[in-house]
Amino acid sequence: MLDIQKIRADFPILSEKVNGKTLVYFDNGATSQKPQVVIDAISKYYQEINANIHRGVHTLSQLATDAYEISRGKIQNHINAKFSHEVLFTSGTTFGINLVANGFTSLLKEGDEVIVSALEHHSNIVPWQMLCERTRAVLKVIPMNEKGELIMEEYDKLLSDRTKIVTVNHISNALGTVNPIKEIISKAHAVGAAVLIDGAQAVPHLRPDVQALDCDFYVFSGHKMCGPTGIGILYGKEDWLNKLPPYQGGGDMIKEVTFEKTTYAGLPFKFEAGTPNIAGGIVLGTAIDYMNEVGFENIQAQELELLEYGTKRLIEIEGLNIVGTAENKTSVISFNIKGIHPYDIGTIVDKLGIAVRTGHHCAQPIMNHFNIPGTIRASFAFYNTKEEIDAMIEAIKKAVMMLS
Repeated sequence: MLDIQKIRADFPILSEKVNGKTLVYFDNGATSQKPQVVIDAISKYYQEINANIHRGVHTLSQLATDAYEISRGKIQNHINAKFSHEVLFTSGTTFGINLVANGFTSLLKEGDEVIVSALEHHSNIVPWQMLCERTRAVLKVIPMNEKGELIMEEYDKLLSDRTKIVTVNHISNALGTVNPIKEIISKAHAVGAAVLIDGAQAVPHLRPDVQALDCDFYVFSGHKMCGPTGIGILYGKEDWLNKLPPYQGGGDMIKEVTFEKTTYAGLPFKFEAGTPNIAGGIVLGTAIDYMNEVGFENIQAQELELLEYGTKRLIEIEGLNIVGTAENKTSVISFNIKGIHPYDIGTIVDKLGIAVRTGHHCAQPIMNHFNIPGTIRASFAFYNTKEEIDAMIEAIKKAVMMLS
């Protein structure tokens, strides 16, 4: 059991006032809040060891390099990658997906097929559309049912020897659906296809084991799991990373440069051109340490309790409809209220200190499936409480009274 008040004391922003009200932060699906230990680690880096890495022989450069590579090792251990060089630092999930999609340009030909799902964030749709435009490959989509679950029988029908890569999210940002990715991966491998998993919404809630999953690529962002913005991870199996060409050219990703020919460095540096977000990379390790200290079993238990309680309270509101009722969900509730635009609800509850997300959540195909403009999304983290859910319910009721 978590001591929630002790946990909440770790997050200074949770004691802030918004519009004169105590902040209730339910937009964790967009970005999580940061504990003091993470905030302090950012400051500590710039105060004590700020220097460029992998380049200098001076003491600060060595200290910064060591801290950066120690963090890479922490992340390797966290996701159970086989080698540390399979862990690439990126600017975030979007960058990692684009890196892989760009690399597949040389591996696809006209008539090859790429499979995505109907539950994807735009970041896991658009790069593959661009890839298909470049290569004249065909984009296929796994459909979903009215609960917001993928229809696996239809996925089976889409797979063939033309399938070259399958790319799906682990958890839907818009609906909270947890996808059966182990089954998806196994079936894709049976036809010789690679698999990329977008884990941006999963890593705040669970520890992915990339070897147990047997995924070829796994991408996520640090800012959704108590880390800083502007840093993310692309895990790739060694064999696949060796097949892909560099995504960018520049410093640190080369072995030798002449005007006649350039040879590239080995993994992971082949994909890490230029000065990286050094502080972000180091502090992502700090954030992962913090979350592991809290314990992912504890995190899951707390968030499941919040999901069940929040669902029970929300459906008490007349005219409220929950969008996305998958059997296997994480702590995200998307909903609408009959006759009221989600933006209007979001605007009013913000005045009462409640931070929720409204709109299509960068998942327009999902909204089109349900024939709605968007939803109100409440996404809970382990530092949230039932009392905060009660405050949200009262704020929504006031908003409904004002807008009816």
